[in-house]
Amino acid sequence: MIQAKGEMTLITLPKDPEKEQWDGFRFGTAGAISEFGATKAAVLAELDNVAFAALDGTAHVVYLFNDTILREKIASWRDAIAAKVRMGASAPTSFMDLSPVVSEMRLRKGAEEIAIMEVAAQISVEAHKQAMRCVRPGMKEYQLEAELNYVFMKSGARQPAYNNIVASGCNACVLHYIKNDEVIEDGDLILIDAGAELGCYAADITRTFPANGKFSEPQAALYQVVLDAYHAGMKELTVGTPYEACHNAAVRTLTEGLVAHGLLSGDVNFLIESKAYRDFYMHNTGHWLGLDVHDCGAYKVAGESRLLEEGMVLTIEPGLYVSADNQSVDAKWRGIGIRIEDDVLIRADGPYVLTHGLPKEIRDIEALMAESR
Repeated sequence: MIQAKGEMTLITLPKDPEKEQWDGFRFGTAGAISEFGATKAAVLAELDNVAFAALDGTAHVVYLFNDTILREKIASWRDAIAAKVRMGASAPTSFMDLSPVVSEMRLRKGAEEIAIMEVAAQISVEAHKQAMRCVRPGMKEYQLEAELNYVFMKSGARQPAYNNIVASGCNACVLHYIKNDEVIEDGDLILIDAGAELGCYAADITRTFPANGKFSEPQAALYQVVLDAYHAGMKELTVGTPYEACHNAAVRTLTEGLVAHGLLSGDVNFLIESKAYRDFYMHNTGHWLGLDVHDCGAYKVAGESRLLEEGMVLTIEPGLYVSADNQSVDAKWRGIGIRIEDDVLIRADGPYVLTHGLPKEIRDIEALMAESR
């Protein structure tokens, strides 16, 4: 709680040897000051008294509006102070949401944050490689998921950044498939969307690969379209380029590929304008990444797509999803779901892929999988 410029009071659990015997070490009020730089410290039981003292006579309060519990507490403190106005108390009258300021700060990563995110990314890369090496037709999807979690945890990432998606066959057409309990069949493509969380920072990777180690001709054809869209979008991830340019480039490449392979017909510009491609590609080509997997930060400024800046981190994730029930396309395409996703740091010298080292070219995926067969 900020009491005045340059001062911070940190509320903490009290030192309690008996409880620490059961639940672990506590810093207490002394540690709050010596280890965390607080000006003052108080125990949790004193929170209301500290808050009343801080807010009484304060005109302006700045806090995160999106924290429901905090918002309710501040309202209760304000009301309690207002009830004592006849006794000389003075309740705050102005409240400002700090969320936009914090969101902008979180949008631009510092060197320490980037270093943690790259470690999280590389742990995730190794987990995806492990999945590619060990997959076999006949496995359950959750058995493959276990390989991911094993690599995460043994590498120091105690949990995934979000629910792992391990989707085989037509399950890959369900964008947030998390059941992960079906049998992986010979000839299936497997779409894995999984990332480790390390030091509260998220990684986010998707790869699509064949269960038996070899792409079929239709699978390879659509995979190459998605890969081409990935490369087209990557060219737009430069300082000063509008955020939406990556998506627009990917959409054009995907639409051109859908027309070339007969899944759509007509003029590419019209198909893009009418959003006909959304039958096969219904999400954006990326999102901010950081303390949350879908991190905070505005995508538009003054109604315009914001320009990319050095230090921003985002994903790039084009995909194609052909429903198994789509009767408008040749049967050979049905049930194919593909997504390719990496984590990218915007730098002055061009985009830097934090999730480097994980194959995405068809030949490289098949070569990695062949090593263990």
